[in-house]
Amino acid sequence: MTTLRSHIVLDIPAARVWEVVRDVARVASWFPAMASSSGDEKHRTVVLGDGSTLEEDIVTRDDVLCRLQYRAVGGDLAVESHLGTVDVLDLGSDRTVVVYGTEIEPAELAPAFEAAISEAVAGLGGFLDRKIATAHS
Repeated sequence: MTTLRSHIVLDIPAARVWEVVRDVARVASWFPAMASSSGDEKHRTVVLGDGSTLEEDIVTRDDVLCRLQYRAVGGDLAVESHLGTVDVLDLGSDRTVVVYGTEIEPAELAPAFEAAISEAVAGLGGFLDRKIATAHS
């Protein structure tokens, strides 16, 4: 199993970050490699930019720990095993660290997943800044 991890420190309160991360159906709004997403508390479907799909089961959505875990269970990609974990950690003083880890098999899929996850994590702060600015307009 290949393990990937990406993180970012944001000058945004953890509650605001968690509000976005916990909304499993709207992950495509902040994840650039995704064209669309839909779902509920137990399952979501993601359509990637190339049109391929991933079917995912929501394993954990913990509002106390601010942890989201999901498992790819079907779709167009030849994923044998997958577990994604997003932790939103409050650092105090309106600072937050987001840690996005993924375990994936086969290893050949890891580079594409790593690139997509790293891009999403790196852009999360900008997405949240735009969302906050729009809410205050």
